[in-house]
Amino acid sequence: MPIPAIASYQMPGSSDLPENRVSWTPEPNRSVLLIHDMQNYFLHAFMQKESPLVELVQHIKRIKRKCHALQIPVVYSAQPGGQTPEQRGLLQDFWGDGIPNHSDEQSIHTDLSPDSNDIVLTKWRYSAFKKTNLLELVKEQGRDQLIICGVYAHIGCLLTASEAFMQDIQPFFIADAVADFSFEHHQMAIQYAADRCAVTMSTEQLIDEWKKSLSDGYHALPMSLQEVQKQVAELLQEDPVHLSVDEDLIHRGLDSIRIMSLVEKWRSSGAEVTFVDLAERPTLSEWWSLLSAQSEKIASRDLG
Repeated sequence: MPIPAIASYQMPGSSDLPENRVSWTPEPNRSVLLIHDMQNYFLHAFMQKESPLVELVQHIKRIKRKCHALQIPVVYSAQPGGQTPEQRGLLQDFWGDGIPNHSDEQSIHTDLSPDSNDIVLTKWRYSAFKKTNLLELVKEQGRDQLIICGVYAHIGCLLTASEAFMQDIQPFFIADAVADFSFEHHQMAIQYAADRCAVTMSTEQLIDEWKKSLSDGYHALPMSLQEVQKQVAELLQEDPVHLSVDEDLIHRGLDSIRIMSLVEKWRSSGAEVTFVDLAERPTLSEWWSLLSAQSEKIASRDLG
């Protein structure tokens, strides 16, 4: 009943990816990353320093780093050690006692250790949604896409993708950032995901799609002082030519609700602006100075 030793196999490449039935695209402001069960207990079954484990860790590490840069929430699932038969339930019949109550076996791979702002969920069943608050976390963040990586592809990763789909959360199954008992199990998992519940893609494709989304988003930010003037004038229902670039817009009648609508609009395009930023400097010229600096920062950070 213990997890069998896993022979080395080549991580699937672009030519191994199945055709997706849907054309969803991952977007940074809609995404949550799930790093699924990357604990030593599960990883010790692989041949160390060989495929697919080497690529698995490298690709997840790269995705996580990009998520932090893009302010995408990162969530880990991790099973507790020393579970009782009652806690294990029917898992006991298939897999025995599970993770022993040793800290090293429970620990997440050292190259992928959670950062202080990451979330670690205690996981009890195949699906990371079962007996956890993952669904609530995704909804609270205002997100509706789940990027799935980790182990094992045909068990917990696939069941989590299926349940995300049934909760109207778009799953993205990262084919070269999951691993499995064999190439055949791995291929079955990504084929089923593409056929029934998710978009299957590579790490490179995921990051390219994020870059494209952000690049397109730059054009949603005002590209000139005149565009800022036009957007504010629309909120005030005035002709833009009647707004001076240095007048106090709050005195002009721009209330907090309208300011917040601008904050939400510009943040959805990647700008790190807050209500306080705008309220403390309520002029068109100051806002344009803030937004133009943000555009340069986003371009340097996310497309570099």
